[in-house]
Amino acid sequence: MSNAPKGPYTPVVRAGDWIIVSGQLGMKDGALVPGGVTAQTAQAVENLKAQLATMGATIADVKKTMCFLTDMADFPVFNEAYVAGFGEHRPARSTIGVAALPMGGVVEIEAWAFVG
Repeated sequence: MSNAPKGPYTPVVRAGDWIIVSGQLGMKDGALVPGGVTAQTAQAVENLKAQLATMGATIADVKKTMCFLTDMADFPVFNEAYVAGFGEHRPARSTIGVAALPMGGVVEIEAWAFVG
């Protein structure tokens, strides 16, 4: 399971047929996983899957992701890890470069799933 929230928000909520998962970092057991973009992306996807499961959903239900990178030069490596995590499923996606992420993360992924 992903970590407890590090701020005043809910990790996952249901709004009708939509399940919205707050941004997930590459954290496990309260710490960022070692291995940079590849490892943090893989762990962020695992954390998304765990949050979705709490609502009876899977990664296949995800329709849209918002992804954040602290260095857009990592975009190709991020894409490889993202594809590995999502398999053949390709939700709509935005990827945005940001100055910093919580806890010193280099990747954060938010997801919207539809289960109607």
